[in-house]
Formats: sequence, C-alpha cells, structure tokens
Amino acid sequence: MMSDALVIIPTYNEKENIEKMLRLVLSFDEGFHILIVDDGSPDGTAEIVKELQKQHSEALHLEERKGKLGLGTAYIHGFKWALEREYAYVFEMDCDFSHDPQDLKRLYKECKEGGADVAIGSRYINGVNVVNWPMGRVLMSYFASVYVRMITGMDVRDATAGFKCYRRAVLESMKFEKIKFK
Repeated sequence: MMSDALVIIPTYNEKENIEKMLRLVLSFDEGFHILIVDDGSPDGTAEIVKELQKQHSEALHLEERKGKLGLGTAYIHGFKWALEREYAYVFEMDCDFSHDPQDLKRLYKECKEGGADVAIGSRYINGVNVVNWPMGRVLMSYFASVYVRMITGMDVRDATAGFKCYRRAVLESMKFEKIKFK
C-alpha cells in the first residue's frame, strides 16, 4: 500500500526505543511510512529495524550512513529520499519519545485537511513541556527560540522544534545544497 506520508526518524544508539516507536507509528490508521536514517549506531539499532522490515517491508525503510554525520544532514538525506518517492507529507520526529507519536495524526491533519504548509509540534504551547531532557537543554532550547524570534521577527514560539510536518511543495522549494551545518 502506498502512503502519502513519510516520517523521518534519525537514529544513533536508539535500541532502547526503536522497536516500541516503530510498532506504535506503524499501527496508526493513517498508514504512515517510516524512514530510519541511522548513523552507524554501534548498539545495533539498524539490526532491530531490519528485523522489523521483515514484517513491514512496504512501510518501513532504512538508510544506513557510515559514522555519526549529524541530525541536520540526516533530515536533508531523508527529505531528498522522500521527494524521490513522491510523498506528499514529510515529517521530522525524534526516536526518544520526546515527541508524542500520537501527535503525528494532528500534524498530518493540519497539513492535509487544514491546508497548512508546515505544522509544528511545539513543546512550548502550554508552558514548557519536555520529557527526558536535562534542565540545561530545556533552557538552551527555550532561549534559542526567544533569540530567533527577537532577531528575525518570526512569530514562531519554538524555532528549535524537531517535530514537524512539511507539505511536499515546501521541501521542493528548498535549496538543500545551500544549507550549512556547524
């Protein structure tokens, strides 16, 4: 079954979370497909994905990269992969359950039915809502978003959010070769 929605999940040493995350997302009625972009996890994350692919060969995909190449480049890799395969809605999501997988449905609905070009699953709608993060990371994320808002004038409360749904046209408009990571 072809899906119009792909969830990109970058991984590095996620053996504790990967099976639970994949089984949950693959169980949703929306029929999401998943692309795991694994950066050579030494803990066997990719092997767990390969085992699950035997049961979900059409919906679960794996791209293995050599070495820890970084989150940003993993998403760029995933976006290009999704565009080559005609997905209409493409998601970014972490594997550590800091994003509630149930919210994929809400993001999808906002783009597919609500007409949004991008839907953001923010941690800061009702105060600060993060799980499994040290206080330093929470503060850095929060103040980075405040800084971006002040400098750019964007009315986005969570500029560092890594839980998003993009409409295909948005990704097609991006010049990935011009994006630099530090």
